[in-house]
Amino acid sequence: MLPLASALVLPGTTPDCSSFAQSVQLSGYNATYLNATYYTEHSVSGYGVYNDIPFCEVYASISYGSNDTLVFATWLPNRKAYEDRFMAVGNGGMAGIIDYGGMITQLNAGMGFAVACGNAGHLASENNDGGGAPGVYIPYLHDKEQVTAWIHDAISLFTPAAKALVGAYYGHEARHAYYDGCSTGGAQGFALAQYHPELFDGIVAGSPGNWYSHLALSFLWNAKASATNASKLSQDTLNFITNATLNACDLNDGVADRLIENPLACNFTIDSLACNAAAANRSTCLTPAQLQAAKAIYAGPVRSDNGTQLYPGFDIGSESSWLYQEGLLSNAFSVPILQNLVYDNLGYDASSFNWASDVADLDANAGTLIDEISPNLSAFKDCGGKLLVTQGWADAYNAATWPIQHLEQVEDFFDGSVAEWFRLFMVPGGGHCGAAAAYKNVPATYHTVAKLVSWVEGGDAPEEVLGTDPPDGSSRTRKLCSWPATARYVSGDVDDWNSYVCE
Repeated sequence: MLPLASALVLPGTTPDCSSFAQSVQLSGYNATYLNATYYTEHSVSGYGVYNDIPFCEVYASISYGSNDTLVFATWLPNRKAYEDRFMAVGNGGMAGIIDYGGMITQLNAGMGFAVACGNAGHLASENNDGGGAPGVYIPYLHDKEQVTAWIHDAISLFTPAAKALVGAYYGHEARHAYYDGCSTGGAQGFALAQYHPELFDGIVAGSPGNWYSHLALSFLWNAKASATNASKLSQDTLNFITNATLNACDLNDGVADRLIENPLACNFTIDSLACNAAAANRSTCLTPAQLQAAKAIYAGPVRSDNGTQLYPGFDIGSESSWLYQEGLLSNAFSVPILQNLVYDNLGYDASSFNWASDVADLDANAGTLIDEISPNLSAFKDCGGKLLVTQGWADAYNAATWPIQHLEQVEDFFDGSVAEWFRLFMVPGGGHCGAAAAYKNVPATYHTVAKLVSWVEGGDAPEEVLGTDPPDGSSRTRKLCSWPATARYVSGDVDDWNSYVCE
């Protein structure tokens, strides 16, 4: 273990931000101090929310690879607000920026965190502002070290230096280290468990894209399925399908709330919506081409030679969230990854992708660098780590059953339950890292971090997680259950999570 960053701190005091930062020595971590600023409360915002706690912000950079740099920020709250806990925050999408909103969330969480976040080792401003597009050169996808940093090493590169800053500022190391990330950040969480198991005591991985290469394949598959005017599924059509699924399965959990608790238990057939020859209004039925497109999205991508599943399909009740799947996500992720990372050819025509022979190219040139799917998480388990995963059933990006399948893969590897250290919470009507547009009545804030802290520090394995703050502004709460348990209504107010049990 490297020593704490060197700085003179009097016991029981909060050091002056600027003088502390200028005196700290970080060279042992390949880190260089950049600047520091002290912020009073309500002076910094993220996601439209201001900081409740004064803090010292320290920027530093990490040198990695042959000539690459990662920039990170560490927020050090006043001593009276600090409870000896370190929290690292992940990135989203193609990263390249620091997630200040996520940092604000953790700073204000009331858990006493010192918080850090980095830009994943490249700059969005130098990479098409952090978004992909067909035919556009994305520099970091041509730099193997930056690609590896993006997901596999994004958090591990800055965490030792950030921990050292925390230790130097308060005079001792944090007692516990936590991580919270969603989407790409969820993949980064699995990367920590797989490749850097010693760094964190507890990890929250939301909507994890940890099979990133094949997640991109699913975007391409769904875009292909809906590529023609005849097969396009408009938002009105998608809403029509979802309403039909709710009519069929809403009451499965005993509550009429326009929500399906467990889509896997829903007995619904898309063929029931087929137009008949006499149908005059095609907005209330599906044409053969639309049926074929919907079935392809439900099914998910498969190899064309032997039918092997390449990624799960989408689930019943998620249809209203499919619009992005009809080309937008493919153009933003699949095509740029194929053109820049897999084939190094901006003229590559993604519609020519061979769903048999070309899968090997994707796995070799992308999967090895951006996937985190090993079921062997023995080192993380042996370090005492805890992994808490969330996934919305109506996620617009990630097929919801992927985290379930991956949990089953881990259970198979360990030949039984892994509930002692790995828990998955599925969110009925939940979207990608929060709310789904069609389910405004569904609480979209998941109180996972508090549960994780209790699990790590008190040994209280979470059987349920509280969901609050639905987009409709109501006070409705929901009970999220440790999979495979689901919430069943017992009695009382149907909008109160205490009226449900997990079973």
